[in-house]
Amino acid sequence: MLGVMSVTANALIRRKLRLSIVLLFGYIAGDIALTLAAGHVSADTLSQIDAFAKLALAAAIIRALVVILINPLREDRIPERFPTILQDAIVIALVLLASTFLSQQLLTTSAVSAVVLGFALQDTLGNAFSGLAIQSEKPFQVGQWVKVADFEGRVAEVTWRATKLRTKAGNLVILPNNIVSKEAITNYSEPTAPFRLDVEVGASYLVAPNTVKAAMMEAMHRCGRVLASPAPSVLLVNFDGSAITYRARFWTEDYGTDETLKSDVRTAIYYAFTRHNIEIPWPIQVEYSKPWVEPDRAASDADEERALAAIDLFASLTPELRHEFAVGAPRLVFGSGEAIVRQGEDGTSMFVIMSGTVSVVIAPAQTEVARIVAGGYFGEMSVLTGEPRTATVLAVGDVEAIELSADLFRRLAAVEPDAIEKIGLAAMTRRVELEAARHAASGTPATEAATLLTRMKKFLRLR
Repeated sequence: MLGVMSVTANALIRRKLRLSIVLLFGYIAGDIALTLAAGHVSADTLSQIDAFAKLALAAAIIRALVVILINPLREDRIPERFPTILQDAIVIALVLLASTFLSQQLLTTSAVSAVVLGFALQDTLGNAFSGLAIQSEKPFQVGQWVKVADFEGRVAEVTWRATKLRTKAGNLVILPNNIVSKEAITNYSEPTAPFRLDVEVGASYLVAPNTVKAAMMEAMHRCGRVLASPAPSVLLVNFDGSAITYRARFWTEDYGTDETLKSDVRTAIYYAFTRHNIEIPWPIQVEYSKPWVEPDRAASDADEERALAAIDLFASLTPELRHEFAVGAPRLVFGSGEAIVRQGEDGTSMFVIMSGTVSVVIAPAQTEVARIVAGGYFGEMSVLTGEPRTATVLAVGDVEAIELSADLFRRLAAVEPDAIEKIGLAAMTRRVELEAARHAASGTPATEAATLLTRMKKFLRLR
């Protein structure tokens, strides 16, 4: 035993073998007592001492063999199929079996003692046997998220007496095993992740259900931790008193962060509804009244015109054309961390930042390559040539931007093709300058610009 303790890396084996050594010393002490007591005590007493000594030896050997044969010597871990509670049960069963062969008198004494202890420790033994059943059937394992009765948490430990759960609030709930064995158990980590979460939201009766569903799907798409597969979905749940209730259903791999992910999805839905002019109605039980101030669209258009005039792409346009762009471009709001565009997506619009900051990142390492502040723009090559997005653009804090679509460029190109061509030339020049600076190569800007201009004319259907 001492040799095994010296070479094993398993802390459980070393701990269990210490008790075996103590039992072995008990056998030696009993044998010495028999030698010293010979001729001084009765034969019955000598017989009992001999039986207890042999039982100590049997227990030492059984415990050592079970621990050594079941547990790995070179790894500090407990076998999944033989947890500590099950190993102890095997040892106890074998020791009781061995006692039947060592002494009939000891067996009778043990049986009487067992009956007395059984009545005295009824609840404790019930918990112990329930713990043994739990470990044998394995409805859950340490580290998994479960719900037992009204308690939900991650399994921290399963002992002879109780199962310990660590809740999301950080509390430790200790449930007696006999209660756990009687209650229905919901295991959120089995059979495998992912698992589905739901978020409900109300929308106005004045907006078509398909429009609301599309906005909610857009919101879930912009949440990075929502899994793409299985795909999220939206259900119309009910026609309530003041709103139509919809349920967003999405999947995640980490149940421990479900509340945070639900919060992210609700936040994304709010901003998506704002962009699509979808109202989340006030409860009909609340009377809310205030003077209605009509939005000043003219002032908003003027702000957008000033923003466009400050950008090199639109500096050559007449005030009338810039006004046409401002009137036809919606102003959108994006929440912090939301993806405005994603790398690889089809690009059919560009964005001018009115307020806030955006971060430009490139896959696969999600490396930030630039930050663009208010007055800047991005996506011009996509709107002019239809190229896929070359980077992902994330909102840093809340961002307000106007979106200029390719359809808007086409409509204006039909009226003022020369003006759109000037925008294209400015974009091509900027593109060539950026590429030249990035690659530190001389190149031939005129040829590159001509190639890009040809693609722009084909995409915008210019002559």
